[in-house]
Amino acid sequence: MTDRIYPSKPTSNPPQTLKVNGNPSFPATKGQLYNRPMYRPQPKPQRYRRSCCCICCLWTTLLIITLILLAAIAGAALWVLYRPHRPTFSVTSVRISQFNVTTSSDGSSSKLNSKVDLTIVARNPNKKLVFLYDPTAVTMSSGGTDVGNGTLPAFTHETKNTTVLRATVSSVGEDLDLSSAASLKSDLKKGEIPLVIEMDTKVKVQIGNLKTNKAMIRVTCNGLKANVPKGKTPATLSSSSDATCVVKLRIKIWKWTF
Repeated sequence: MTDRIYPSKPTSNPPQTLKVNGNPSFPATKGQLYNRPMYRPQPKPQRYRRSCCCICCLWTTLLIITLILLAAIAGAALWVLYRPHRPTFSVTSVRISQFNVTTSSDGSSSKLNSKVDLTIVARNPNKKLVFLYDPTAVTMSSGGTDVGNGTLPAFTHETKNTTVLRATVSSVGEDLDLSSAASLKSDLKKGEIPLVIEMDTKVKVQIGNLKTNKAMIRVTCNGLKANVPKGKTPATLSSSSDATCVVKLRIKIWKWTF
């Protein structure tokens, strides 16, 4: 009997591409030939996200502009109705009862002892605005050197009112550097001490039953000169035509005050 040869059944697994020396043998795709990954189309970004961002920016800008316009209109209306003016300050009396600069025997250190009585006049020129002041810190300096510190009590400044304030500024054993001590001694020999007074406080403005938030202000009085005390006789304020007090609003942003 003759042997019959039956053909083998095809396998279900597809033929695999053999590699020779790490390179694919034929047949191979272009990606395999050039060692590049096959290109896959990326989905297109959705445009509606950009349009939403643009709309949000537009509305935010319009809101800010609207708030600025409303604030400007309110400020203009306030000015027309109430005509607000800043309060004014003036120093009418400086009475120095003690002002001594002592230097050690070896000249290595100097100390200041001072006591000065101040009379300050505050005026409110407004007819409808009331100022409510917190306690005020008073600093007195001469030639850039701190020569005394004191405080004024809190007070309410009524409309069209003039208030007289009195404070005592002093310094006990204040250390001075050599240049500051030499400058103060020179002024004492001349018989006249130039002074600068700064007052820092917070104030509210009351309009009828409405009160604003507290705002920081600084009052700076320049051009003051006081006679040197002689013996037990206190020195008084000498006449000075250029003595002025300026009121400035101060703004604090984080750690910085302007």
